[in-house]
Amino acid sequence: MTKLNQIIAIEKTAKSAAKKDFGDVYQTLNKVNLTSGITRTYQSKDDEGETLPSEIQLVQINVADSLKAATAALTRLFDVTATKETANTSAKADVVVEGKVLLSDVPVTYLLFLERELVDLKTFVSNLPTLDPAFSWNYDENTGVYESDPVETTRTKKIPKNWVKAEATDKHPAQVEIFHEDVIVGTWKTIKMSGAIPATRRVELLTRVQQLSDAVAFARETANNTDVSDVKVGAKVFSFLFA
Repeated sequence: MTKLNQIIAIEKTAKSAAKKDFGDVYQTLNKVNLTSGITRTYQSKDDEGETLPSEIQLVQINVADSLKAATAALTRLFDVTATKETANTSAKADVVVEGKVLLSDVPVTYLLFLERELVDLKTFVSNLPTLDPAFSWNYDENTGVYESDPVETTRTKKIPKNWVKAEATDKHPAQVEIFHEDVIVGTWKTIKMSGAIPATRRVELLTRVQQLSDAVAFARETANNTDVSDVKVGAKVFSFLFA
């Protein structure tokens, strides 16, 4: 009994062969001169007249034969594809993750769709923003975002101060120099907020995507192992088309 996966493999070869053979027939038919022929013979008016050689150009391409060739090139492809598509309607399998059935009786065509989508989802999850590891983060249920531990920094201000270099005397005034001193005038309390996720969470999500991808691939292989019955439709199609 033929398996669906065998038909899928055969279809690729049949499609390639059909494309080449049908293409050859098509290209040949486009050479109009090959479908044309002629024969010319010369008969002198009397026995003493000139004798000229006959001209003959044979028909090299017969359209009827080309239709047969086209039929031969495409019939197998039509049969193999019909067999595959018919089998696809009944080929199903369960998607099992960690020993539990996540999806049951999934058609093979949908499993193929899932495989393609999961490739994109893996890329999506791989690029999810994660929290900056340079900070400690805590999730705030009220705001729905992460907050870092508070960090306090001081705010300073330059305050002018006087420095008496020399005290005043009865002969000279005091010598005073003005300088500025940085004085703490307040404290900044900074809390960073982020809508990103922990790196461990991203790893967890990637693991889940990979688990499902593996399960879907296994289910597809299982579905593709379904027995198929050969479907013969090509001959009927072309007996109608080229009758």
